[in-house]
Amino acid sequence: APIVYNLAIIMGAWFLGPTWGVRGLAVGVVLGPAGHLLIQLPGLFWGKQRMTYQPTLAFGNASLHEVGRLMAPRVLGLAAVQINFIVTRVLAAGLAVGSITALYYGWIIMLLPQGIIAQSVATALFPTLAALAAQGDRAEMRRIFAATLRNLLFLTLPAAVGLIVLARPVVRLLLERGEFTAESTTLTAWALAFFALGLVGHAVVEIAVRAFYALKNTKTPVGIGILAMAVNIGLSILLMRLFALGGLPAHAGLALANSLAVSLEMAILLVLLRPLMGGLSETSLWPSVGKMGVATVGMAVVLLIIEPLLPAEPSWLGGVVGIGVGGLVYIGLAYIIGVDELKPIQYKVTRVLSSIRRS
Repeated sequence: APIVYNLAIIMGAWFLGPTWGVRGLAVGVVLGPAGHLLIQLPGLFWGKQRMTYQPTLAFGNASLHEVGRLMAPRVLGLAAVQINFIVTRVLAAGLAVGSITALYYGWIIMLLPQGIIAQSVATALFPTLAALAAQGDRAEMRRIFAATLRNLLFLTLPAAVGLIVLARPVVRLLLERGEFTAESTTLTAWALAFFALGLVGHAVVEIAVRAFYALKNTKTPVGIGILAMAVNIGLSILLMRLFALGGLPAHAGLALANSLAVSLEMAILLVLLRPLMGGLSETSLWPSVGKMGVATVGMAVVLLIIEPLLPAEPSWLGGVVGIGVGGLVYIGLAYIIGVDELKPIQYKVTRVLSSIRRS
């Protein structure tokens, strides 16, 4: 559902923007939440596990009270995320023309892999963690969480580095047309590159928060989220000025502040979660992360070499080529190094190829 929301906004800018201008973006913003809702309805009413609903006014229901008790901190946590970005936009209001738009689009593009990968994984993970927590099976809960964390890092590490190195081609691919000029691309690429530094943090926070929720602890993530919000505000004011003094786009400092704050939030959540689950299976985590890091660095080196050579015209070609090359290099290096998280993908690809040969 979050993927549909973000895609609708970008598609509104892409397809309707050249003709309708800002109204095209507004249409995307309206269609995004509508799609966010509609895509969930088939599973509720017509799926295999469809549910039947009957209106009731059972305000004394104990389960309803528990939902309300657990939901209130979650609402505050979601509000903190939005307030963070609102503060960023307010601070950007006094900067160069185009800074707010650049931050907005940079944020939305960063959220695409975050929504496709992290939110999807976290949504699927939560019921399993909740069931294991209810059974008191901390060992299996720890195993599942650690495996999910490794798989999440396997996907988000290269995505983050790819967005940093290929920020300009990616923005050009998605947005550069009509009133969105080459100058707009440059401003947005600065924002995207620094927002992408926090992609791993945003992704890990998604699953760490779900683990706390599974343990029926909704207050801790909110408290840490509020702390991260305060850190973000302080760093935003500081880095915005430092970037301006250094001759860099000041709005990029705001994006960096957001990334540093969410990275701090991730670290604190994992530290606090560790004793609750009896560890995070570090003996298998760190070797895997090391191998992923080597593959990611190798991919980054290749992308840094080819990025200046990518064509600017047509606007979509450089981004497509860069993403394709980066993906192939990362997968190839992960295969050579022996990253375990690649094996399920290898297995599925092998099965598909085998079925094609048989047919």
